[in-house]
Amino acid sequence: MAAMAGTQYLGASAVQSLGPLQEGRHGSGVSITEEEFRRLRDLVYEKFGINLTEEKKALVIGRLGKLIRTRGFGSFEAYIEHLQADGSGRELDELANRISTNYTFFYRESDHFEFFRDKVLPEMTERIRKEEKKDLRVWCAGCSTGEEPYTLAMIMVEYFGWEYVQWEAGLLATDISARALQKAVSGIYPEEALERLPAGWRSRYFKRTASGEQKVKGEIKKEVTFRRFNLMNEKFPFRKSFHVIFCRNVMIYFDQPTRNALVRRFYRSMVPGGYLFIGHSETLGRDQLGFDYVRPAIYRRKEHREEVMECLGRFG
Repeated sequence: MAAMAGTQYLGASAVQSLGPLQEGRHGSGVSITEEEFRRLRDLVYEKFGINLTEEKKALVIGRLGKLIRTRGFGSFEAYIEHLQADGSGRELDELANRISTNYTFFYRESDHFEFFRDKVLPEMTERIRKEEKKDLRVWCAGCSTGEEPYTLAMIMVEYFGWEYVQWEAGLLATDISARALQKAVSGIYPEEALERLPAGWRSRYFKRTASGEQKVKGEIKKEVTFRRFNLMNEKFPFRKSFHVIFCRNVMIYFDQPTRNALVRRFYRSMVPGGYLFIGHSETLGRDQLGFDYVRPAIYRRKEHREEVMECLGRFG
């Protein structure tokens, strides 16, 4: 249960991906020079791992131009100088909020959730029972506004039924965007966000608000621990390894070295035989970095000792 999960995890937020490119300046009236874009791109890459290619220049202007104008910076150069001089970290937080997009909905890429329900949960619970434990650890890295972890929590409650209360089976959900996490913690969503949920779940796990929106009920909310965490941290501070990690539609906006480094950190943060879910537009590549391919966008951490030792040797 999430109350137990909170004692197992150290605090958190995951890098969420940039969304579709939005062309134009959106009326900001602010331009950016090649040098300013290079400096900002280097800063974003260093802090968040996001690779701002030349094609993203219009997106950068659109998302930051209004801030630069309304706060009186006058230019991207002045804004960048301010970012670098700010010791509080608040300005970098605001930058992360503005360049990250949190597009998602409940039951997105439903085949992943069905595989989690039909294959992963039975396999992992049998394995954990053999160890005479009831401690199932799941991490949603890049959880956006919360639809994914809440969906997983509902699946787990459905799967375990009355037995769920006997399990320490909460979820850790992290994102780098404080704004996204605020929405996730509120658990309030428009009606259309729930359209793909299985029949009956809407009435079972949500209640309608006075404004006509849907709010996640407390029995599901308490199973998810939300934290801020930057996936670019060189070391993950988790006390226990995860059986399952969902990191979907995040790595597509990283360059290959950044992806490889992140997958290595995931590898070290998972139990042997644990499952990694990524986005359907993403891949771990031919080397697969210590994971076996299972099916599209699903990988399993190598389990045998000789494979693990080989991977650790390659990872350094």
